Amino acid sequence: MAGSQGPGGAPAARERTAQELRTQAQLHGAHNYHPLPVVISTAEGAWVTDVEGRRFLDMLAAYSALNFGHRHPRLVAAAQRQLERVTLVSRAFEHDQFGPFCAELAAMAGLEMVLPMNTGAEAVETAIKTARKWGYEVKGVPADEAVIVAFEGNFHGRTTTIISFSTDEDARGSYGPFTPGFRVVPYGDLDALAEVMDDRVVAVLVEPIQGEAGVIVPPPGFLAGVRDICSARGALMIADEIQSGLGRTGTTFACEHEDVLPDMYVLGKALGGGIVPVSAVVSSSDILGVFRPGQHGSTFGGNPLACAVAREVIAMLSTGEFQERSAKLGAHMHDRLSGLPREAVRQVRGRGMWAGVEFAELSGREACERLAALGVLAKDTHGTTIRLAPPLMIAESDLDWALDRVADIVR
Repeated sequence: MAGSQGPGGAPAARERTAQELRTQAQLHGAHNYHPLPVVISTAEGAWVTDVEGRRFLDMLAAYSALNFGHRHPRLVAAAQRQLERVTLVSRAFEHDQFGPFCAELAAMAGLEMVLPMNTGAEAVETAIKTARKWGYEVKGVPADEAVIVAFEGNFHGRTTTIISFSTDEDARGSYGPFTPGFRVVPYGDLDALAEVMDDRVVAVLVEPIQGEAGVIVPPPGFLAGVRDICSARGALMIADEIQSGLGRTGTTFACEHEDVLPDMYVLGKALGGGIVPVSAVVSSSDILGVFRPGQHGSTFGGNPLACAVAREVIAMLSTGEFQERSAKLGAHMHDRLSGLPREAVRQVRGRGMWAGVEFAELSGREACERLAALGVLAKDTHGTTIRLAPPLMIAESDLDWALDRVADIVR
């Protein structure tokens, strides 16, 4: 409308086309991602709408950050209530959401103490620092000799220290020199793990299911075996449940499938409800108690807004509703995916509402482009594999509609 006003009395800008917005992003945004040609404008539940009015079913859920869907009413309300009170004070002062958040998250994890940060990579870095400090001050490892064991195919983030033990050359290329103090062994191989355990090993860092690698589920008994080896050698078992945790696999934590309690959980993504970045390390007071004031921190870590949203996430998980839904719908999803023609789909992996679909010939990128053209959003990884991680609140009819589209692209 002629003469319309935007915020602050400025002339209202015309709506830009998807192509204009994509061109602007390509010109001025660093090319560290290769997104599908979809420009999302609004979202609710399991559905998103692009700037041209096309609707898509979100079968990625922001790599499990949106376990409860887009703009879940309870989470939006929790954020709104806190926005009207206080959003940030820094850890220089206490606030009324911090103590309850830490207590409630610790109780849910069956542990004692919480150290909150913002992103998943920050939480992994915190876990690494915690393990090293514990190793020197409690286990008695000589200074600067601590070792942490990780696994081939791992994805724990993209900071310089974390990529130092990555086996993905895209993550490592041209970023050296790398941080020492890590050993890497094949995922799922307990014998290989046992061989590298010595008195300098302070921790084993493991994903209960490797997400970025293509939703790789380890052999039965692997997590229990890692737990036993760590206990026998006096090392910490650190479970990175940033993607696998908080209901994704049909239990609150994926470690529960083998009745394993790690020494430390690393959490993120869904903990922020898809509204704010929230991450945390959860452990015992004997382990996290090694920190003293000034030795680690974050301006935004544990801020009031983040704690308020995360507390609502914890409350929603406390009923078991989302875990049960993930288990039930996940079994249905895997049953349907397992029926795809084997000449087109080489393997289907996963647990709960999480699947890696490996195609025989179709590239993962091409599969995702075909799905997007049919109204379904997914993400490729490692050549011929796509990941499916729908929001846990998705309607079964919507899930079936998306799975029908997956079947369509391999016919």
